[in-house]
This record gives sequence, C-alpha cells and structure tokens, in this order.
Amino acid sequence: MKNKQTLKDLLAKEKVFAPCVYDCASARAVEISGFKAMLLSGAELSMAMNGLPDIGVLSLDELIWAVTRITDVSPLPLAVDIEDGFGGPLNVYRTCERMAKAGASAVLMEDEASPGFAREIVVGNLLSRNDYFAKVKAAVSALEGSDCMFIARTNVNPADDIEEGIARCLGSLELGADMTVIIGIDNLKDAKTIADRVPGIKLYADLNAKMNLPPIATQDVFDLGFNMITVHYLMKAAMAGMLEYGKKNFADMSINYSNAQTPYGVPGHSGMPFFKPQEWLDLEGEFTGDFRKFKGPKVEW
Repeated sequence: MKNKQTLKDLLAKEKVFAPCVYDCASARAVEISGFKAMLLSGAELSMAMNGLPDIGVLSLDELIWAVTRITDVSPLPLAVDIEDGFGGPLNVYRTCERMAKAGASAVLMEDEASPGFAREIVVGNLLSRNDYFAKVKAAVSALEGSDCMFIARTNVNPADDIEEGIARCLGSLELGADMTVIIGIDNLKDAKTIADRVPGIKLYADLNAKMNLPPIATQDVFDLGFNMITVHYLMKAAMAGMLEYGKKNFADMSINYSNAQTPYGVPGHSGMPFFKPQEWLDLEGEFTGDFRKFKGPKVEW
C-alpha cells in the first residue's frame, strides 16, 4: 500500500481510537467504518487462523503472514501484538526487524514468561524487570531508524501492584520505548494514577472489556492524557453474525434468509462488493487496455 500514514504521524496530530483486527476482512470493515488505525490481535489471529484460543501457540511466521497481507491492502497504520517477541533478546530483535519490513507501524511486546491471555495471569509468570528490559533494548535497537514504533506492555495487574507496573513503564521509556501500556486498567482512578506518573505516549488497552463494571467514556480516558485506545469487537461481531445467518439457513436448508438480507445495499450471497472490486479491475485495465466492469452490485464506501 503506497503512501500509507504511519501511526507515529497520526499520533502527532490526534488521539487514536483503534479496534483490534485479525485478517484482511476485519481490517477492511474497520476502514469502511471510519477508524484511522488498528491493532492486530494475536489472540484473535490464533482463533481465526488455527482455531485455537490465546494459549501462546501462534508462531512468528503465522503472524508475519497475516501482517504482510493486511498491510499490503489496507491504508490504515497497523500496530501488531507480538506476544513476548517469540523468545529471548535475539529472537525479539529478529521479530521486530521482520515486523518493520512487513509494514507494521508499531509492535507491542508483553512481559509474560509464557504468553497466552486465555490463561489466568499470575505474578510469578512475569519476567523479572531485568529480563524484560533486555528484550526492550533489543526491540528498540531493531526498530531504530524505521517508522515502526515500539510499545512496551506490562501485564502487571494494576489492582495487585500498580507501582510495579509503573516502574516497568518508566524503565522501558528510559530504554527508548515509544509508548507504554499497562494491561488490565478497568477504572478511572487507576488510569489517572498511571497518567500522572507515566510520561510520554500512553495506550489504554481493551476499553470497557469487563461487562460487569461501569463503562468508561473514551473522552474521559483521552482527557487524562492517554493517546491511544484499543477495543475488541470484530471477531465477536463476526461470529455472532455468522451464527445468526447459519442457524436460519440450516433451519430452512436454504440461503433464503441470507439472500433476503441486504446490509449496506449489498444483495446476494457474496461479500465481494466490500473489497473494491472495480478499483482492482480498473488497475488491471491499465496494464491490459481492456477495461471491464464488475458484474455485481455497485456500492460506494
């Protein structure tokens, strides 16, 4: 994708509200919806690609495969969850180099000894500060001179030890991290403490992820001094939609229910109109001289 805006450039101009994506279709939905950036979720990629929950089995090559495809077709800057960097400092260095070359606009690396967010996070599973900081140094070095930002992520639960989380953020910033994030913030009191104590660009991850707690307004988080907020909704929405259509179609043993639905004016069984078919056919015509029209419905986004 030519002339893509970087996340660094976008953050220099405005606050960023970014959904978590997992493939080209979810990235396209985010673009059409009007968002200006996105984050590739390792958990949802694992589910989409391998049918496995987030238990730390996604491989680096699988992640690179997804990143290159999304960045090839989407104009939006893509931050990427690189889990624990896939090993020690040398692995982290190689991972970050490859991510930058694949078109990632930022990488986010956690401090868990064995990644996998489906597991309960326990204090003993976190890397020591020194071990994590060695990996931070490797990431910063690998990305030096590139347009790819490094986001230092700690999985220290603020409810358990907010001071430790803050110390890990401050240490990462001293080593050259571009942004920090403490996972698990679920109230404005903790968010304010972190915002007041941690300088620089800050990410608030998974806004309103816990349904049994009072919702937090996006603007309130931005007003505290956070620069970027991420949310999960795409895979849940996709699965819910597929199940709704699937159960109706299975009950009727037909696709009459699906064909009767015309979301966004797209009739029929195919989602092809969502993916700029005419734009690609026009590009083909520039090479062949044979300009053809897309045979399906015309939809303007």
